[in-house]
Order: sequence, then C-alpha cells, then structure tokens
Amino acid sequence: MEYNIYKEKFTKKAIKEGLTETEVNECLIYAKPLIENGLPIIFNTSHFSKLVGVRKTYIKRAAIYSRSYYRSFTIAKRNGNPREISEPLPNLKLIQNYILSEILYNVKISAFAKAYKKKTTIIENTRYHVNQKKLVTLDIRNFFSSIKKEQVYIIFNKLGYSEIISDLFSKLCTLNDQLPQGAPTSPFLSNIFMSDFDMFVADYCTSKNIRYTRYADDISLSGDFDEKEIIELIIERLKEKGLELNNEKTKIMLRNQRQIVTGIVVNEKNQVPRKERLKLRQEVFHIRTKTLEVHKEIKNIKNRNYLYHLYGKISYVVFINPNDKEFIEYKEYIRTLFK
Repeated sequence: MEYNIYKEKFTKKAIKEGLTETEVNECLIYAKPLIENGLPIIFNTSHFSKLVGVRKTYIKRAAIYSRSYYRSFTIAKRNGNPREISEPLPNLKLIQNYILSEILYNVKISAFAKAYKKKTTIIENTRYHVNQKKLVTLDIRNFFSSIKKEQVYIIFNKLGYSEIISDLFSKLCTLNDQLPQGAPTSPFLSNIFMSDFDMFVADYCTSKNIRYTRYADDISLSGDFDEKEIIELIIERLKEKGLELNNEKTKIMLRNQRQIVTGIVVNEKNQVPRKERLKLRQEVFHIRTKTLEVHKEIKNIKNRNYLYHLYGKISYVVFINPNDKEFIEYKEYIRTLFK
C-alpha cells in the first residue's frame, strides 16, 4: 500500500475514533518507514494479536514464560554427536511463521549468505568453489545460541518497529536469551544478523580475488591466496559480533586433496563423496543380484520405507550432479521397483 493512500484512510478512521491530530501524526510518522520498506504496521500487542489471529494473553505469556512454550528433543548430527532441538508449540510457531513470512522475508540479506533463502539450494553455495587451487572452510562455534535476545531486539528496532514491539518480537523469537534451534524464525534472523559481517568479508575477499560464501555457520573461501590474513580478519570480525570460530573444524584443502564444501566434493565438479556413492552402489548391486526382499533380509532391514529412502538418497546424488549417468540409471531402476 502506498503511504498517501494509507495516510488518508488511517486519518479518517483515527479521527472518527477520537484520536487527536497530534496522536494521528505520531502514528503516521511511525507507519511511514514501515510502509516504505514493505513491512506490516504494528502499533501494539493488541494490534499484533488481531493481525496474527492469536489471543493477546497467549502472546504475552509466550513472550514472558517462553520455556513453557517449547518442546525439546535431540537428534544426531552428521558426526553422530547430539543436537538439541527446541520446537515451539503450535500457536507460538504460528506467531513465528507470521513474523517470518510477513516481516523477515521482506528484509534484504547479503548475496553471500547461501542458506535459509527461498528457492536456494546447497548447490548455490558449492558452485562458487569448484576447481579452485585452494579451499579453506571455517566453522562458527555455537552459531544460533551465540545470537542473543538483545541482538534480535536491535534487528526489529532498526527495521522501524517501536521499542515495545521490538521487545515483544525479540522475546517471541528467542528461548533462554538466544536463538533456539527449531524455531522457524531463527535461520533468517541469523542471516540478517550476519549481513554486515558478510558484506565486510566479501568486500575484502573481492579486493583479493578470493571467493567467499557463508552457509549458516559454515564459511568457505577459495582461490589462490594466503589464508592466514583472511582467517585473522574473520576471527576479529566475529569477535566484534560475539562469535568465535571452532578451530578444530578449520580445514585447508589444496587441489591435489579432496576439497569438500558443506558435504559436497568440489575438486572438478559438484559430487557426493565417494564413500556415500560406493555405499549406494553396493545397495543397488545387492538388490539387483539378490532381489529386494532377500537383500532386506540379509541386512536385517526392517524399515518399511527403505526403498523410498534409498530412492531419495540416489536422487540427491543426481541432484548434486545432474550429469551422473550411473546414478541416473540407478534412479530409473529403483523407480521400476515401486510398481
């Protein structure tokens, strides 16, 4: 909606409801930057309650007693270590999804951030680092949990929201004073929080002819360069934001070594690692030579959806490398078994 149209409609309604000219002007001053940035105008908690369709009392309690509005469980990371997930209860998730879709998705983030973006896949991150002389990958320690409620408040306040609404949103989007793993708002908030970092590092890398991307907490740098200077710069910049690297996960990979970005081999082309491809190749071989049922019996496979999971894994290999004729053929073969 254009500001002038909103101004005319709002003024008529506000005067009819008894607001003074000063109060109307204050509301319009508040609304103008939000309208210009394509963001919903939210004056107070009651107003937000009507917009999101959730009772005001629920919103206020979820903001104050947030621990009671999540369920926590653990899942295994790729390395086997546990990762704690805090999933918001249905109505809180509905509120967070409103904040995500109506507010956060309207905020422009750095082009160098490759995760948590609409219509963006992991290939958007890996393709920049294919066939490079050197690849350096860095990991930010405890990424989500290091982004605090105060920093989330600043994000909303800079967007133009009042102190009251910014405080409310920061409480609704955090748990125990930090971004929770499992809230739909956490990923995009992390991208907004890292926007200035991304642009600073990207500007430096561009000047040095270094390729830079960030996929959530994974930083990738590639090209022909001395890694010491850029790593030191990144460490200092992260420190300013209250973040730090997990030095144990820093990897420097030359062209004659296997170069991996976010789980994908990028030496000459995007490719799923050899170990995973070999395992899938063996499974298809055993199904072909022993039949599906015999293979499941020998391997003691009880999962009823095993074939669908296998098909999904093979499809992923083809997705990463659409020219992989071997796995394209495997995919077609497994598809015939569904019939």
